[in-house]
Amino acid sequence: MEFDLLGWPEDEPTLRLDYRAFSYAGKFVMTTTGKAALRTADGSAAAPGWEPGRKLPEGMDPDAFDADVAAAIAFDADRTDPEVLRLRYVTVHAALRGEGLGPRLVGDLLGPAAERGFERVRIAVNNPFAYEALYRAGFAFTGRETGLAELVLERPVEAPAADREEAARYREGLARYRKRGGLSDAERSFLRERLGDGGSGECGAGARPPELRI
Repeated sequence: MEFDLLGWPEDEPTLRLDYRAFSYAGKFVMTTTGKAALRTADGSAAAPGWEPGRKLPEGMDPDAFDADVAAAIAFDADRTDPEVLRLRYVTVHAALRGEGLGPRLVGDLLGPAAERGFERVRIAVNNPFAYEALYRAGFAFTGRETGLAELVLERPVEAPAADREEAARYREGLARYRKRGGLSDAERSFLRERLGDGGSGECGAGARPPELRI
């Protein structure tokens, strides 16, 4: 896979992602954010053996999608802090999730962000899997949440967050997810494994940030 910086917000770049394979696919058609992607070098399908679980509506052309995209990211500058690049959406093809493509794509964007003059990168995540992936990409929980109850993570452009290896901060974010309702079985299992506390709402002592666990 190759990194492709499609452009910054003023370039009005777009991607046509298959909504059956990508979360937030509709957001990548919008021209208000910058876009970058991991895509095949030769333009071939990123997931050639993938079979969608549902059909497209009649009249919709499947060849209209950018089938060579494995992962994509949308971003813009923070309106209140021009030194911060906000990652709006990170999405990975359904057949390729779990292969580290999301963190890899975020890492590939850091160089262009630094050249653009950004000093920090910020993202808000709404589930523990995304939280873990961003920790692997050098982010750390800031202790803040958005109005949509997303946890805010941040890192400097030039190096991983200084507090990324603080186990208490890492556990704090995971514990916040578990106190919420509506978790899937997979999310509950993931949190039990990471927090290691038998399912209580408090943080267990066994959880460590990703770099200390692998």
